[in-house]
Amino acid sequence: MTCLTSPGATLLVLAKAPIAGFAKTRLTPPLTPRDAALVAAASLLDTLESVLRSQVAHRVVAFTGNLAAAERAPEIARMLDRFRVIPQRGADFGTRLANAHADAARFGAPVLQIGMDTPQLGPDVLTCAAAELAAGTAALLGPATDGGWWALGLPTPQPARLLAEVPMSTNRTGELTRAALLSCGLHVDNLPLFSDVDSFDDAVRVAAESGGRFADTVHRLGLVPR
Repeated sequence: MTCLTSPGATLLVLAKAPIAGFAKTRLTPPLTPRDAALVAAASLLDTLESVLRSQVAHRVVAFTGNLAAAERAPEIARMLDRFRVIPQRGADFGTRLANAHADAARFGAPVLQIGMDTPQLGPDVLTCAAAELAAGTAALLGPATDGGWWALGLPTPQPARLLAEVPMSTNRTGELTRAALLSCGLHVDNLPLFSDVDSFDDAVRVAAESGGRFADTVHRLGLVPR
């Protein structure tokens, strides 16, 4: 997949500091809290690198957590220096999503938002999604295999306010997000289906199908044979 044109869109990453005991807690057990945080750090670094290599107009990270306490903090800090970093705002995840869309939209471009849980995404996938968003008026939703979504593209930030009312991290999050967008009168187009890394089985499967820091970390921990 190759998109040669540089789209006028903002690529937004929602991320949190990969701190032991707070990041990827659903991977423990069998992983230790520190190993789960190392997996999260590798996933974040791979995601940020793919965004940097994507052809988009603006790159924004909405960040939360104490980076100084995170695994691989120096590498993450160096990577974040190449982004516009904004704080996440809000008491719950849906509100933080909505506020991040509003903040990123200040560049005046449509916003394609992803998380840090799909390290297998390469720059071609992100560039093509951003190009599709910038070229049309529809919202974009990237469905995840667990019933959630890995990407949300909005031509304007106003519909993001509805995310505060959508239950997150359920097997109906994708369905309910689509319904909320349709209730605003938006047409919603699908992006490709991907697995995000929420569980131990997800991590093993994604690592077996991908490369980069994430796969290297999972292999080094002995979860997937080389």
